[in-house]
Amino acid sequence: MAKSPPTFDDPFRAKLKALLEWRRDVRRFRHDDPPPGTLRRLISIACLAPSVGLSQPWRFVTVDDSARRRAIREEFAERNADALQSYQGEQAKLYASLKLAGLEEAPLHLAVFADRSTAQGHGLGRRTMPEMIEYSAVLAIHTLWLVARSEGLGCGWVSILDPARVRAILEVPESWRFLAYLCIGYPESEEDTPELERAGWEARRAPADFIVER
Repeated sequence: MAKSPPTFDDPFRAKLKALLEWRRDVRRFRHDDPPPGTLRRLISIACLAPSVGLSQPWRFVTVDDSARRRAIREEFAERNADALQSYQGEQAKLYASLKLAGLEEAPLHLAVFADRSTAQGHGLGRRTMPEMIEYSAVLAIHTLWLVARSEGLGCGWVSILDPARVRAILEVPESWRFLAYLCIGYPESEEDTPELERAGWEARRAPADFIVER
């Protein structure tokens, strides 16, 4: 017998909106560890995300090995130095002042890939848009991010990494496309405004700016 659907009332919707408003890309973490099993549980909930053709293309790699973590930190440092060279003047100074990763402090490290070679889903919905595999995995990342935030955990998405180098460090199949390296832990502070906005790097635009009517 099918379960009866839950009722999502106004108080729930208000809390959901607050969760979205208070979700941050966290780069400053406390050093205390989340309870044992936290990462596995977050991943299990992330797997409730929708996926094209029910392909479930997400692949999660938990990174606990100290040597691999060190290699990721070194890779980030090299790529971050390269990125700095692409800016000039005051913007370069501002970029250099930004903290763009919590790789040193975060107790939990998680790499997320999309498996382009998966036969699950039998190709449904991918003939004209094969990139739906990656989009599906990103939905799982976002789901994990929100669930982590609801439990008081912060999540930081590190993108200043070379995908081929990350695949090599973590020894994953060539067909897995690297999407995200996530730092997870308890944030040093709670903020309702993105750090990049507080630092003066960029400002959030109004939703109306992104709507096109036809």
